[in-house]
Amino acid sequence: MRARVLVLLATLVLTGCSIKQIALNAVADELSSGTGGSFTQDQDLQFIGDALPFALKLMESINSSVPEHVNMKLTLASGFTQYGVVFVEWPAEQLKYNDYGAYNEGLVRARGFYDRANEYAMTGLDLMHPGIRSRMLTETDVVLAEMTADDVPLLFWLGASWLAAALTDLEDPEMFGLLPVAASVISRCYELDPDWNGGAIRAVLISLEPSLPGPGGAMRAQEHYDAVMAMNPDQAGPHVALANSVAKKAQDKDAYVALLNKALAVDLDKDPDNILANDYAQRKAAFLLEHLDDLFLE
Repeated sequence: MRARVLVLLATLVLTGCSIKQIALNAVADELSSGTGGSFTQDQDLQFIGDALPFALKLMESINSSVPEHVNMKLTLASGFTQYGVVFVEWPAEQLKYNDYGAYNEGLVRARGFYDRANEYAMTGLDLMHPGIRSRMLTETDVVLAEMTADDVPLLFWLGASWLAAALTDLEDPEMFGLLPVAASVISRCYELDPDWNGGAIRAVLISLEPSLPGPGGAMRAQEHYDAVMAMNPDQAGPHVALANSVAKKAQDKDAYVALLNKALAVDLDKDPDNILANDYAQRKAAFLLEHLDDLFLE
């Protein structure tokens, strides 16, 4: 009996770490498996902004204990990119015309979140394709050719976080050099799964295409816009994206105003899954309409 008790105790001690790891993986599965409905469907943008830092730090804490959990890396890459855009860079943008110093400080802070998101996306891809981290910047085309449709979620947030980081300071040679890499990553995502996540890739390309080398960027942006709106007409974001990437660039004030008004006309209740995204886009549209004189030359 004593021997059996000793064996049982030894077994519990030896498997204790395994039991803890199983529990941590289960928590990581739960935290990273949802679509974020409780966040994206909430109508109070400020409330979500206040809650997200705690949620992200909690997931980071769990992530450190499950270093090979790929989906947790994906959730953190997505979460930090979106938090940086909506709750750090956007508030900074609103200071641009009144307090340029505070605006730049906000961009620097946002870039920190994009860098963090990029690290999680890269780590996740490196877990799926060992060695990819050391090759991505030096053999970009070769690495991207190896990617499959299964890699699109992590690949998208890798490109999106790089793109967002680069746009915070295009005067920085390092950031400027990231633009073509980010564009290649997003373009590869589009090749692999053009309609992924309700047209999220196309939505980025609405903003990106007119900035790429070569002719036809505005036309391609319009095509992506049409495709996204055909998939879900109750989105405000694509209207704002096309206004800024095509209409503003062409200094077509009438088209710009018309697109922003289309964004404002979207009924938030028609697409419960995207209330947060639509609310953000409408707030941005309203702000831009208030600053037309800063955006267009008479």
